[in-house]
Amino acid sequence: MGGGLVRLAAGQALFREGDAPTTAFILERGQVEIRARQRGRELVLAVLGPGAIIGEMAVIDEAPRTATAMALVDCELIALDRAQIAERIASSDPIIRALLQGTLQRYRSALLALQGRGSAPAVAEPDEALGVGKMRLESQLRAALADGGLDVRYQPLLDIPSGRIAGFEALVRWTHPERGPISPEEFIALAEETSLIVPVGEYVFDTACAAAREFIDAAGRPLFVAVNVSARQLRAPGLLERVIARVDAAGLPRGSIKIEITESQAMEPVLMQGFIGLCHDHGMRVALDDFGTGYSHLAQLHRLPFDTLKVDQSFVRSMLSEPRAMAIVEAIVALARAIRATLVVEGVETADELAALRGLGCDYAQGWLVGKPETRDSLLARAASLFA
Repeated sequence: MGGGLVRLAAGQALFREGDAPTTAFILERGQVEIRARQRGRELVLAVLGPGAIIGEMAVIDEAPRTATAMALVDCELIALDRAQIAERIASSDPIIRALLQGTLQRYRSALLALQGRGSAPAVAEPDEALGVGKMRLESQLRAALADGGLDVRYQPLLDIPSGRIAGFEALVRWTHPERGPISPEEFIALAEETSLIVPVGEYVFDTACAAAREFIDAAGRPLFVAVNVSARQLRAPGLLERVIARVDAAGLPRGSIKIEITESQAMEPVLMQGFIGLCHDHGMRVALDDFGTGYSHLAQLHRLPFDTLKVDQSFVRSMLSEPRAMAIVEAIVALARAIRATLVVEGVETADELAALRGLGCDYAQGWLVGKPETRDSLLARAASLFA
């Protein structure tokens, strides 16, 4: 039973080679020697002291014990049952599970070979295959970033009162050489698990600043480009300073680049307050993305002076057919007006939806009715009509 205290006298076996692997142990006091038989004689593999975990390998891969654990002096150990260990492993990152499974397989094969008993067959477990796949994709993403294989598309935002394009949202895309287009949800989530999201974000800011300069020149009037920033980027030192340096180097007004924060990050009010305040000090505007879903918390909103609220597209899809959805959109419009924030409504796909939003007094619309994400070159090629 997990958690129980086990006492061994000197010379007593904790488990023996060939035993069923029911339990692992944490050595609290004493010394334990790990032995294995090699061609008829005992071989000492290790001597373990307090703090060591003993017998976990057989428990993890559910194989018979390949060694004997013997107390050298009186010992006290805490038992860990299979469920405890399995639960921890199951909740870990699949890449960590893959590394663990690969290491255990090589160790067991080496031990069996040492004992003259052949080697363990190489069998890829589902977790290992998933973890290896993620590591492979991460390496390929790093290569794509280094080789310019990432693409940034720009989705237009319509200024509803004037009927003119007011700006764009920068959306990073990746076309894999073998798999084709990779879902942003997949590769951005992968990048956020590692420090890779930071250079990906830097690449998007670089590209977006260059595009903003060209869009403004082509339009002959102010425009903005909104760039999404993840929680990991926010915690990276000097993020805003690097963004401002890029904006200034491109000769852009500070308000030309708008930073979008996902609503889940608003749940870190201390971090967000400091970041938004710093943005405002430097003339940068900040938008709260996906407002109305997930973690949105009105108790935090009054402390976080966002310049813009972006309403999730799920409300637009049902507002013309469901009075309650329309009532929620009306309430959000009133809320944005009350806190002096502009409002962007996402997912606008029909003229009727746009007309309803115009009637409510919304500021901006984004969606396929306004325009799909396109490359910078494609947008500039039709600049005369786009920015009319």
